[in-house]
Order: sequence, then C-alpha cells, then structure tokens
Amino acid sequence: MGIYGIVQEIHSIFRYVVFILVLLAIIQSLMGWLGKSPYTQFNRKVNLFALISAHTQLLIGIVLYCVSPLVQFNSETMKNATTRYFTVEHWVMMIIAIVLITIGHSKSKKLVLPEAKHRIIFIFYTIAILIVIGALAAGKIPVLS
Repeated sequence: MGIYGIVQEIHSIFRYVVFILVLLAIIQSLMGWLGKSPYTQFNRKVNLFALISAHTQLLIGIVLYCVSPLVQFNSETMKNATTRYFTVEHWVMMIIAIVLITIGHSKSKKLVLPEAKHRIIFIFYTIAILIVIGALAAGKIPVLS
C-alpha cells in the first residue's frame, strides 16, 4: 500500500470521528436550545472537538488531494464525472461545510445567552453536515458503511 492508499484509508476512517462529533454537537445543541439549558463546558468542548476534527480532516484531505490519482488537471477532467468530482466538487463542498462549522463556532463564542449559543451551533453545524452528506452522495460515497 503506497502513500495514496494510506492517506485515503486515514481520510476514510477519520470521517466517522468527524461525523460522530458533529452529530453529537448538533443533538446536544438542539436539546440545549429547545430545553433552554445552560451552555456548559461539556457543550463547549464537544463543539470545539467537532470543529477540530473537521479541520484535521481538511488537512488529511489536502494531503490526499496532492497524492490522489483521481485528481487530474487536463482537458478531460471536467468531462469525466469521477475526476471532476475529486478534482473540483468534493473539496469545494467540504470547504464550505468546514467554513460553516468555523463560523458557527466563532459566533457562538461571542454570544452571551445559552439559548443563542445552542441555536447558532445547531443551525450552522446542521447546514454543514447536510452539505457533507450531499457531497458524499454526489460522489456516490457511502456516508456510513
């Protein structure tokens, strides 16, 4: 197994860490928002770890992008669905999702009311996870398999 196979495997496995942490952040923020619960240190840490895991996945993805044979820059790239997806579509949608997670986390830190913190995390992280699921579905990559 070469460097591509190793990095691809790490990227594939680590997506579960990201998915679980972001999903946990979404669930706890929804419960906190609707239940009018305080914004605890546990809430803050889960949201932060979800953010960190997404950024770590981005770094792994950048390495994968650089070594992947599916990323190509030639006249046929946009004509082939697979190379177009991995060269352009996948990373653009994932960057958008990570930016949303980052914005949501940043905005939540500036808010004072616990309900507002929970609400902003829920909104931004939910939109981000929907984009991730849509991006994986567009590339026919199983979300959970």
